[in-house]
Amino acid sequence: MSHSLGAADRQNPPDQTKHTVILDCCGGLNNVDYSEMDLTFLGGLRNYVDPHNSSFVLAVIAIIFNPLFWNLVARWEHHTRGLSRLFGSPYLACYCLGFVIILLNLYRSHSMTVAMKTQTRWTVLEGTEIFYAGVALMVFGTLLVVSSFLALGFTGTFLGDYFGILMDEKVTGFPFNITENPMYWGSTANYLGLALM
Repeated sequence: MSHSLGAADRQNPPDQTKHTVILDCCGGLNNVDYSEMDLTFLGGLRNYVDPHNSSFVLAVIAIIFNPLFWNLVARWEHHTRGLSRLFGSPYLACYCLGFVIILLNLYRSHSMTVAMKTQTRWTVLEGTEIFYAGVALMVFGTLLVVSSFLALGFTGTFLGDYFGILMDEKVTGFPFNITENPMYWGSTANYLGLALM
């Protein structure tokens, strides 16, 4: 049975209401109207962060460079075994890369500390409760980092798997029973705590 529109229906078509487009996970941000965004927070942030300060720039470079460097070197080693051949042993090569990573992390921490000291301090962060929140974050972060290192060992921590140095089994004890990435979460808590302090 077919239905056709009557004369009255053709003269008065059904209500054409606009439907809101729902963003889906695969549609990206193409449907976002950026002119509707409230960016006043970023304007206020400029009062506290001087991106032209040389110590700030060095800290940003160190933050970006460090993981880029060690991931590129580790992937290169995995594909070529170049460091293992150079040092004559995958263990010695891993220990040397680990030592370089430690030095780079010390420099990154130092450059971040210098950069934070040269920036304007937000008065909201002056309270003692903020200071102690920073201390608590650093204690928690250090607990995660140190316990991760103890559970993984030096070669497990410093990319030994890229050198062909594998652990006998997956580590599932503390702190890996809390989160899969305790070293990253611990480092993040340490840097946030340092910033609050």
